[in-house]
Amino acid sequence: MTKLDNILKQELEVSSDLILRLISFIDLTSLNHTDNTNVMVRFIEHANLGYNNYFPAAVCVFSNFGDFVKKNINPSINVAVVSTCFPSGQSIQKAKFLEIECVNETKVDEVDIVINRGEFLGGNFSFVANEIKEIKKRLPHKQLKVILETGELISEHNIRKASQIAIESGADFIKTSTGKISIGSTPEAVYFMCDEILKHYKQTGIKIGIKPAGGIRDLKDATIIYKIVKGVLGEEWLNSKLLRIGASSLYDNLITEHKTRLDS
Repeated sequence: MTKLDNILKQELEVSSDLILRLISFIDLTSLNHTDNTNVMVRFIEHANLGYNNYFPAAVCVFSNFGDFVKKNINPSINVAVVSTCFPSGQSIQKAKFLEIECVNETKVDEVDIVINRGEFLGGNFSFVANEIKEIKKRLPHKQLKVILETGELISEHNIRKASQIAIESGADFIKTSTGKISIGSTPEAVYFMCDEILKHYKQTGIKIGIKPAGGIRDLKDATIIYKIVKGVLGEEWLNSKLLRIGASSLYDNLITEHKTRLDS
């Protein structure tokens, strides 16, 4: 039996308070090809409403909506945007850097980028590392989340290697998935990434955040993530500064679950 198996077998009391806590970890996401200002208005209203005085940690949108969302969102909610040719990561590198420089001029708090999986899988690790370093250099005052797209990396070796590269190159968070491919976040990928974060912390004393995303829809999915992060990294990581869950439907599903428990 693996360490992950042991973690997942551990009992966890799924209380109403835990559900509220999970809500506070969410990066509420709207990344649809049909998004427009009207969609953003409804999205902002939904986030600003909160639930029982709990709010998402952040909202995540396309960069062209960043300033609009930031201007209208509850100040307690961070604004994250995706960048660098999300979700493929494939583009002229100079164009990526120019886009990042434009994003840096906005008032958003966080930027989610995606690695070039083609270069990574081709063994060009220095390309991937240098690109992240150059992007981080252009975002001196914003948090950088680096998406690995673990569903395309597939193997444990690749997920661990990509995690190491992202962490060593300046990522504030490492993130599993764009949510735009069929394989999103998996327990195995989250475990491998948390384990690499732990190794880095033991070596440097620096805490890197983890953001599972992609296919996380219900309470069961969210509690699996909670158990893994707690089991590998401990209580210190169970806060919105170090744990985010990228999701759209999860937010409403957790609220429904909490209301059901109150009524029962």
